[in-house]
Amino acid sequence: MARGLSPLAPPRAVGKKQSMNRLAFDFHGAALAPLPSGALHWPAARTLVVSDLHLGKSARMSAGGGAALPPYDTRETLARLERDIAATAPARVICLGDSFDSGAIRAALPAEDRDRITDVQAGREWIWIEGNHDPGPADLGGTHRAELMLGPLTFRHIARADAAGEVSGHYHPKARLLLRGRAISRPCFLFDTVRLILPAYGAYTGGLFTHAPTLSRLMGAEAEAILCGATQMRLPMPRTEARRA
Repeated sequence: MARGLSPLAPPRAVGKKQSMNRLAFDFHGAALAPLPSGALHWPAARTLVVSDLHLGKSARMSAGGGAALPPYDTRETLARLERDIAATAPARVICLGDSFDSGAIRAALPAEDRDRITDVQAGREWIWIEGNHDPGPADLGGTHRAELMLGPLTFRHIARADAAGEVSGHYHPKARLLLRGRAISRPCFLFDTVRLILPAYGAYTGGLFTHAPTLSRLMGAEAEAILCGATQMRLPMPRTEARRA
């Protein structure tokens, strides 16, 4: 296990919209703000957390004989990350694993994409947490960790049964529910008294619905979901498939 770090000094002032997120919640003593994009902001620690960027996914699928897809997913994901960094001004960014769709793709990223990653890293601490898609150190600057303890929280890629104050990713949670008689599906944050699971941040990623047995077993009975998107919603974690009557 990697040694823990201490939260940084109090944050610099950021935009009112970000600093007064109405869906902010307390998790093991840390006041956390889920952003519409799927990023998690921890203002007191000046930290932004993202999970499952899956950079290079379309290129990996095309190279493996799948459909020839334009490589726009990496650019869109990086643009989204640039916007969130500009809005929150973090001193630290934690990427919770599967930042790259494979180790080979990570090494083969176009120079333009590598330069953009270097640019967003400038002037801040950058931590790559190891995922199942991208084991091993990233040669793109920053620090590589298997997991990270920071204040009351532990950051890792995949949730563990013995968790406490755990922040993870991996499952790409999505909620499906009926809204005004229409079924909608959105990526979402899931949290209970033990763990917090982030949605996939990548522009071209699938997801696991919250009513899937894997997530239903993992999350406690009190678990809640916060849906991503321009209009965020907080509700009890959906555990049954939403179907119109």
